Amino acid sequence: MTATPVRLDRRRFVADLIARLPEDALVVTGLGSPSYDVFAAGDRPGTFYLWGAMGGAAPLALGLALAQPGRPVVAVTGDGEHLMGIGTLATIGAKLPPNLTLVVLDNAHFGETGMQPSHTGLGTDLVAVAQGFGIRGAVRITDPAQTEDLATRIKARAATTYAQVLISTSEPPRALPPRDGVANKNSFRAALGLSSF
Repeated sequence: MTATPVRLDRRRFVADLIARLPEDALVVTGLGSPSYDVFAAGDRPGTFYLWGAMGGAAPLALGLALAQPGRPVVAVTGDGEHLMGIGTLATIGAKLPPNLTLVVLDNAHFGETGMQPSHTGLGTDLVAVAQGFGIRGAVRITDPAQTEDLATRIKARAATTYAQVLISTSEPPRALPPRDGVANKNSFRAALGLSSF
């Protein structure tokens, strides 16, 4: 019988990771809790909050990584949001941008729709899935000490990295980023050195 893996406090993990990111890192958040956690860690101009677009975090991060090869790009999303667009991993595995990191906060539930069990709670192994799509740098994080190694990989921009972070189902108070999509877009474009339109 295998031991039940340790599940981390997601808010603490995200805060620790964001604090270790280089200043020029671009961050894309999946809908719901990942957006709340990244915002709670401190709003950064290089962060794009996805309020909707379930399944959109990974493809948006992939596009950014290809368009901005000199900057680290980090998608922070949840298992439910990620599973909705899991096919994107095939394209990521084909392209393998070395500056791209996907961080999947996995509580094995669809947190935004009522805590129904997600596929990861029913046997899907996301690390094996990512590796099957050709992402060799796929890891499972169950210890806060692994955060530093993940941050080192992000800074190195040496290979596509996929991190499944096992988190608890605890629900800290929501920290809501601004819901003005145009302002969010303009702030993000400014962080890229582009004009608003």
